[in-house]
Amino acid sequence: MNVNITILAGRLTRDCETRYANSGTAIGSTGIAVNRKFQSDGQSKEEVLFVDLKLFGKTAENFAKFHRKGSAAFVRGRLTLEQWDDKNTGAKRSKHVVVVEAWEFAESKGSSGQGQDSSDAPPPQQRPSASVPGDVDDTPF
Repeated sequence: MNVNITILAGRLTRDCETRYANSGTAIGSTGIAVNRKFQSDGQSKEEVLFVDLKLFGKTAENFAKFHRKGSAAFVRGRLTLEQWDDKNTGAKRSKHVVVVEAWEFAESKGSSGQGQDSSDAPPPQQRPSASVPGDVDDTPF
C-alpha cells in the first residue's frame, strides 16, 4: 500500500502569491512554518520547519483571499518533488513541496496572534469549500 498524505498546522511565512496558467487555472504559492518544542538535556528547545506550499484552482483563490503572512493555517495535501536546472550554474536542483488539497481556518474569532484579523473571515456557513474535486472523505483517520 502507498500513502502520500501530509498534514501541517502552522503560520504562513509570506502572503500567497497567485498567478494564472494559460488555461485560467489559479496557481498559488506560499510557505508555512511549523514549530516543534521539546526537551533536550533538561533544556527547552524549539525547532522550526519551513515548508513550501502549492495550491491550485479555487483552493488557491480562496486560500489567498482569507490568509496573509503570519496567519495560522491547517492544510492537508501530498508531498511532491520539484526539479529544475539552476539558471546560473546549470546544476540540477530539487526541493520537496506540499501540494495543498484542502485547508481549514486555524484561528478563531478573538484569538490572539499575528496575521489576518479573523473578523474579516465570513461566518462558518458562508466560508468557501476548501476541498478539491476527488476529496478523500474516506481517509481512515
